This record gives sequence, structure tokens and C-alpha cells, in this order.
Amino acid sequence: MTTDLRVLTEADWETWYATLELAFGGVAESPEERELWRALTEPDRSIGVWDGDACVGTAGAFSFRLAVPGGALVDAAGVTMVGVAATHRRRGILTSMMRRQLDDVRARGECLAVLTASEPVIYGRFGYGAATSQLKATIDTSRVSLTVPAGTDDVRLRYAKPAEVHDACEKLYARQVTGRPGMLARQPGWERLGLLDPPGERGGASPLQCVVAERHGERGVELVGYARFAVKPEWEWKGPKGAVRLRDLEALDPAAYAALWRFLFDIDLTSTVVARNRPVDDPLVQLVSDVRRCEITVVDSLYVRLVDVGAALEARTYQAPLDVVFEVEDAFCPWNAGRWRLTGDAKGASCERTRDPADLALSVRELGTAYLGGVSLSSLAGAGRVRELRRGALAEASVAFTSDAAPWLPHGF
Repeated sequence: MTTDLRVLTEADWETWYATLELAFGGVAESPEERELWRALTEPDRSIGVWDGDACVGTAGAFSFRLAVPGGALVDAAGVTMVGVAATHRRRGILTSMMRRQLDDVRARGECLAVLTASEPVIYGRFGYGAATSQLKATIDTSRVSLTVPAGTDDVRLRYAKPAEVHDACEKLYARQVTGRPGMLARQPGWERLGLLDPPGERGGASPLQCVVAERHGERGVELVGYARFAVKPEWEWKGPKGAVRLRDLEALDPAAYAALWRFLFDIDLTSTVVARNRPVDDPLVQLVSDVRRCEITVVDSLYVRLVDVGAALEARTYQAPLDVVFEVEDAFCPWNAGRWRLTGDAKGASCERTRDPADLALSVRELGTAYLGGVSLSSLAGAGRVRELRRGALAEASVAFTSDAAPWLPHGF
């Protein structure tokens, strides 16, 4: 088989995207979704593999700014739209695309690549580690109540058309980004994702709705939170049992946060709130009267790959002072392999090559898993994936790598 790997052109986008859709089952997306993803595609960061006139492999990347521990925004490649035609599996096409892509990320000076995985088993061999998780909940609001903090009753809620308050909601979201690792600073065009609501994708639910939380302050009425959701009516012989499907909820303080959740719990003719993507440390868990009736599950979310180990480890801060030498294994990006001395604290960090004896040995995959502070190095060591070579080094590094706020990816890409 002779194939040709090349950068995407505008003229080839339809063929390229149709190959991706087929790789994911052949179900065509709605025109609204397709138009959005075409607008967001960065052709110079997208590649296709061609067998004659047929496109048989796709991969792309978005130019992101990712929040890391300490509040910095780091340039990162958001790997996306990866697929191989079923007729051409196990022929090295995926590996060739990952090779080309990571070389390009390095050449652009981005120290991180991130992705969400259709199957977790795929990307570990390319150095990606599962760095964040997301909480899913299906809450029986007929049996679960909320204990809200003082000030909740002072928050004013009102319905608003999602498009009319969108700019204000985006500004509020932007204020939240640096406070939680894993969040993405939305680049131009990405604000449209929050309003995407194809009728054919609603599954019997209402069009997208929005409620904003406001409070009177020194500058007048201030937006302090918002929730975007849909309602799916449902009835049985006993009466209504509709479901509220939460898409987004952001708030600047506990009272606004609780007011929004209380509203969602109390919507007439519903008995369930379904939240598909919340942080694993979401305060909701502390507000509810019966966490068992919330049917909480936790699943993997964002995978992180350090493309430049030194630059990536320098880009974040650390919860406690540390001075540790890592012996890093990285077969796929050998420029990362070897010993690195990381020194840092809550103010900053330095990471440089060294010949000093190693304190910890691990692969770049483990560094990616621990990078955002959501998975401890001690946990990885317990699984045999990190080796302690100097007594005490594991505890020192594990504490330093943690994050106050659990890392979280608010939306897919």
C-alpha cells in the first residue's frame, strides 16, 4: 500500500470530514454542527492520509490556551478529528499521523498536546495520560433537597434568551478559567459552541434555555452566574416526571451557585436533573441531602501529553517547594528522554537537563497524567508506574504537584 500524508486544503475538507464521520459510525452530523466544525477547523493544522483519490485517515489540532496550576494560560494543541478508515486499520496510518502531528506541535513551540479519547486504550502509546475526570449525575429531585448558604435568597434569577445574554455569560466564563486547571480560554469562534442547539439533536427536549443570576452591587445589577439547560417533558399515569438536562452552569460565588441549582431542582413538571459534565469536586455534592440518590459516576476526560518536558514543567507552579530529578522515558518523542531537574514552589519553577542522580523514574505518560494536579504521583507509584529512587522524593513531588481545584475540561472539542 502506498499512501500520501498531506496537509488539508479547503477543497478537500468535505471528503476529509466525511471520512471522519464514517470512522465514527457513518451517522452524519446536523448541518449546524457541521458548519461550526468547518469554521473552527484550522486547515494548516489538519492532515489527511490518501490512498489514491480516497481519504483514509484524518487528524487535526486546534490552537488552545489551557489553564494550568498557578493560573497561567499555556499554548496547547487540542488534538481532534482523528479517524482511520476501517479498510485501512492496523497499517501504521494512525502512528504516522501522530508522528507528524507531534513534530508539528514541537515546531510551533507548544509544550502540550491534549485530547479527549473515543477509546482510552488508543493514546497511551503516544504518551498521553488521563489527567482530568468529569462527574456525571442523575438526581432524583423528588427525593433530594438542597441546603443553601446564607445570601442565596438575595440572588435574583431571570429567564433570558441564550443569544441575548451570551456575551455577558462568556465574560463570566472567562473570569473562571484561570482558577481551575484544564479549563480552556475560548478563542474566537469557540463562543458559538455554547449556543449550538440543532433541533434534530434534542431527543425530545426543549430548545436551549438560559437563566441568569444577578445581584445589585455598587455598579448596579451585576451578572453573577448562569445556567443553560433544556427540559424534556415526560408523563406517566401518576403524573409528570420530566427531566432537566443541564449543559452549563457557572457562578462567581456560593450563593449564586446554590440559587441556580435550587432553581433547576424546582422546575415544574420535572423530577430529575441530569448533569453530564461537572468537576469531580463540584460543590453540588456538599449541598445535596442524599448523595446516593444523585447516581454519581466519574469518567475520564482530558488526556495530556508533554511535548516539551522542560517548558511544560516550568509553565505551572507547585503547591509546596520541591527539588527533584526525574528520569523520563519517552520513546515516541525522544527529545524528552533523560534526566530533568525540577525546582519550584508556588511562585514559579525551573526545569533543566541534568546529570545528577535521578530521584524518580517514570514515563512521559505519567507526567501527563499528573501534570494538572488531579492524579497524584503517589497513586501512580502505587500502580507501579512511578519508581522512587531516593527515599522521600515521591511524597515531596506528589504533594507539590497537587491542585487546590480539581482539573476539569468544561466542554469537548
